[in-house]
Amino acid sequence: MNTNAQTSRILSLTMNPSVDESSRTDRVVPDDKLRCSAPEREPGGGGINVSRAVAKLGGSAPAFFTAGGPPGEVLQTLLAAEGLERHPLAVDGWTRSNLTVLEESAEQQFRFVFPGAALAETEWQRCLGELEDQHTNYLVASGSLPPGVPEDFYARLAERSAERGVKLIVDTSGAPLEHAARAGVYLLKPNIRELQQLAGASVEDEEGLEHFAYRLVARGACDVLVVSLGAGGALLVTDDSHHYVRSPTVPIKSKVGAGDSMVGGIVLGLARGLSVLEAVRFGVAAGAAAVMTPGTELCRREDTEQLYTRTRQEQD
Repeated sequence: MNTNAQTSRILSLTMNPSVDESSRTDRVVPDDKLRCSAPEREPGGGGINVSRAVAKLGGSAPAFFTAGGPPGEVLQTLLAAEGLERHPLAVDGWTRSNLTVLEESAEQQFRFVFPGAALAETEWQRCLGELEDQHTNYLVASGSLPPGVPEDFYARLAERSAERGVKLIVDTSGAPLEHAARAGVYLLKPNIRELQQLAGASVEDEEGLEHFAYRLVARGACDVLVVSLGAGGALLVTDDSHHYVRSPTVPIKSKVGAGDSMVGGIVLGLARGLSVLEAVRFGVAAGAAAVMTPGTELCRREDTEQLYTRTRQEQD
């Protein structure tokens, strides 16, 4: 694989970004003051993390995101420090902050995720309009929707993307995922719980998993379905084939960012001209590389490329 060439343009969209703070404390107990280490701050939100992962892997994916208030300024400063091409969409509400605390005595992570500020209709409509002015081949819409944004927002984005010939990749959950699947997109990346939500039934085994996955593709929910299996890797399903892409075994330091790294690896692989199967293999390698890093850090290029090579050797 040519690890430098990127022949197609990628954009990401994050409607509900965050400033992610991480810290450590010896033990988490109720009522007491918990003395924590100095916080580390990183940009957060699904699409933003996909763009960051693409950049870490040697590619480029400009990030479109809403930003408001002092936290929104911090978010832009953090992204500028990483050299990421960014397109902030100014909104009145403050960008949210999230908190991850590592309890050192038990090596457990506690993740506190807050809701975003409500967007006005004029604000989310402007987001749709500005995206239409951008030329891209792949658009990654990832993460939750803040209050005020309709649940069918990604479905509206899907319709506009289809009209422009843009391949839309959606990674979300709940009602926004259901609406996106009804509209039809290029690629969906649910986990097993989200697949069950879309199927309206429980998945009991691999046969059931494959059945529901094929059914989603057949009904037009997506052209490509990538079901995240956590430490097990991913199941790739298209209209005529399926493949299990097993994740390599790696030491786990933090699971934060693994899903976004996987999506970043997949879309970068596609943009570099890889087949869908090879792109998913590269994405699974990026997801595995992310869990090797501490805190909220994403995948590293060297780790990803080594794991990708190993995965190809083991599965070919």
